[in-house]
Amino acid sequence: MTSADAAAFRELRLEGLLKHPEAFGASWEDEVTQSEADSADRLDSAVVFGGRSGDEARLDGIVGIYRPAAAKTRHKSVIWGMYVREGVRRSGLGTALLRKAIEHAALSVEEVTLSVGVNNDAALEIYKSAGFQTYGLERRALKIGDTYYDEALMSLSLSKT
Repeated sequence: MTSADAAAFRELRLEGLLKHPEAFGASWEDEVTQSEADSADRLDSAVVFGGRSGDEARLDGIVGIYRPAAAKTRHKSVIWGMYVREGVRRSGLGTALLRKAIEHAALSVEEVTLSVGVNNDAALEIYKSAGFQTYGLERRALKIGDTYYDEALMSLSLSKT
């Protein structure tokens, strides 16, 4: 995606943050204050893949992936912000977006990591089917109001060793 997709990206991201706050480290309250121009800047400086289902013109899914710049951690990338609209879940769009992010990562890193809510069964299923394995648990990773949410830490090795 590029800055030209900023409006569609912002709309879909805000939907995900509002409907499923426990699934994201970011909050709707913080991101709704950001402008479309901020979203355009983010898309120009990040790698984000978007997808549509069928012939719809509307953006139905997104996933971001970034590679840290630090010398000791740039051998891996991190999946962030994955979201697929409720009406097109289980259509294969999420799997296709994740596959695209992994293919992109495989060009330059040895491993891909992510964190996912332990109660997000659909996301856990997609990640496990792509080969991700759980290596840890972050208890109380997120706090929304008075409720804490645990996250599974997962990784996918891309190296041949």
